[in-house]
Amino acid sequence: MAEISFPREPDEFERWIAKTDAHAVAKALNRCAPDERIAAFRRLPQKRAGRVLSLLDPVNQADVLLAMPETRRRVLLNDMEPDDRARLFASVPASVSGRMLDDLSAEERASTEALLRHRPESAGRIMSPEFLSLGLDMTVSAALDAIREGQERAETIYLMPVVQKDMQLIGMLDLARLVLAEPDALVAELVREDVPVVSVDDDQEDVARLMKGGDLMVVPVVENRRLVGIITFDDAMEVLEFEEGEDFARTGASEPLGRPYLAVPILRLVRARILWLSLLAVAAALTVNVLRVFETMLESAVTLTLFIPLLIGIGGNTGAQSATTIVRALAVHDVQPADVLKVALREAATGLTMGLLIAAAALALVSYLFDPDLAVVVAVTLVAICLLAALVGSVMPIFARLLGIDPAVFSAPFVTTIVDTTGLIVYFLVARLVLGL
Repeated sequence: MAEISFPREPDEFERWIAKTDAHAVAKALNRCAPDERIAAFRRLPQKRAGRVLSLLDPVNQADVLLAMPETRRRVLLNDMEPDDRARLFASVPASVSGRMLDDLSAEERASTEALLRHRPESAGRIMSPEFLSLGLDMTVSAALDAIREGQERAETIYLMPVVQKDMQLIGMLDLARLVLAEPDALVAELVREDVPVVSVDDDQEDVARLMKGGDLMVVPVVENRRLVGIITFDDAMEVLEFEEGEDFARTGASEPLGRPYLAVPILRLVRARILWLSLLAVAAALTVNVLRVFETMLESAVTLTLFIPLLIGIGGNTGAQSATTIVRALAVHDVQPADVLKVALREAATGLTMGLLIAAAALALVSYLFDPDLAVVVAVTLVAICLLAALVGSVMPIFARLLGIDPAVFSAPFVTTIVDTTGLIVYFLVARLVLGL
């Protein structure tokens, strides 16, 4: 896809805005520097500004809103969807969100605060309280009238919850089925009752994966068995994108940036990486100490040093493959912590098989180029390292989940460091045994 950017000249900018959809405008604004973003947003027509604002990343929404004149800021904030506002307020300091809350009307403030009282990672935070519900005893004709009257404030009208008294959820009804039914038919005859329902306290990622796996466009949210909101597919996919971005960052031993890369200052990039890099440096010092302990052995058999990069490289890659596979399996619930023994056995078998295959090739090659005894050392070490790396890479993420830590933290970099150290110990111990050093 071609890079999207906006022209700086006023006339060209007006023409670009007229022919460019809101998603492309938002993407261009997300990528540019804060000053340019604010200047460009000021030039957006009022009708386009609200839509573009809703598509910006929350941190960029805050930057833009705080730079707007008070009157325009109030209009933009009040026009936002409650769930979008809740996401915005959660991404800024309390002092800033307090100022923005003061800009809202009493009704909009109440709907936003109702979402903010739920914990940050819960379904209650991303649900929309603006939905259109239908009654069981409504006729099709009355339901269509209700849709015409309330569709402007509803998050969606294509799939609507059906309730009885006290907002007790009965099921869901899609617009197509309603339109095709006889005018005097009852909603009770058309409603689908076997629909997935989530609680306000359910984890956002679990809900998002439920919707993706079940191809669900809308999921109702209940609290104490009362319908309080709905979650739409687009909001669920935003959650998945964010969660997968976090996991991807942590598998590379870095903290999530929380905003588009080009909008992140250099010092923030450093802060996101330096802690994990320092921890890995400390862990890597173990490898140096292992080499120091076996320094005498290396001096008497210098050829052993030639294979160190090969052994730790294969071990690290094997562990990283295993860790990445299990982190992903945990994320999509293919694997549960209770499956730790099954996972360990499967990965140990996989690592052992790969180790035997690689060791067979190494045994023949090293015997031909160097010495048969050295070839045995390398081959045995390869089998042990692949087995150990696969085992460590599979078990560490599961133990992290049991401890309440993001499994992605204990993925490739940490596994590689551990396998490097233990692999060298195995290598030197095998060499001492086989070569008699």
